[in-house]
Amino acid sequence: MQLFSRIEGEGMPLLIIHGFLGMSDNWKTLSTQFAALGFQVHALDMRNHGKSFHDDAFNYDVMVHDVKNYLDFHHIEKAILLGHSMGGKVVMLFSTVYPQMVEKLIVADIGPKYYAPHHQKILAALNAVDFSKNPSRGDVETIFSTYISDFGTKQFLLKNLFRITPDTLGFRFNLNVFNEKIEEIGTALSLNAHFFGETLFLRGDKSDYITDADFETIYYHFPKATIVAVPNSGHWLHAENPEAFFCEVRKFIS
Repeated sequence: MQLFSRIEGEGMPLLIIHGFLGMSDNWKTLSTQFAALGFQVHALDMRNHGKSFHDDAFNYDVMVHDVKNYLDFHHIEKAILLGHSMGGKVVMLFSTVYPQMVEKLIVADIGPKYYAPHHQKILAALNAVDFSKNPSRGDVETIFSTYISDFGTKQFLLKNLFRITPDTLGFRFNLNVFNEKIEEIGTALSLNAHFFGETLFLRGDKSDYITDADFETIYYHFPKATIVAVPNSGHWLHAENPEAFFCEVRKFIS
């Protein structure tokens, strides 16, 4: 099964892989900007996300396999890989398994280390929605507000609502699998995994996903890494400060 993607532009392929509960739609504006620089941008929906297929298997090994299949299907021998959060873990692992296919690597606000499960409130909010009661979009937002105070997070999650029928809403992602496999999201890169190509780690200056204490581990796995803080941004750095995010990526890939 092939991953759904949005393809834009011509030139060196640039793959964008979203984070947990995200999708290619979240990267529309930046995709267009990267395409204007002379890249062929492939914004992917990973398995169990967006418009891609649902499957009970959900871990980084199968997601790396999905990306390899995608590249082979599109006859792409080498690409620049950009991944945010969960997508960052995917591109990190991919680069260590298939280094010959990676021109450059960009990892947004995630490190190679283990992360303990921390999406409990979000999953509680999602599981509180009973679609058998035919809630409206407004009803779903009200339910989310009981669990989540951050406006941006609520809007991000609401983007996953779609009409299954003209009268019925649902989530695009596979919530059942996420409930069962949430531990997989925080998996660490194995100790023997290394990528020796050019690598850029971008971190939100207000985010705690990559701390100064994580630099040693990053350089251990990615010896050619450059680590740059994106100002005035948290974990959603590409959405919170898209101008600075675009500027740093452009400098790195040009």
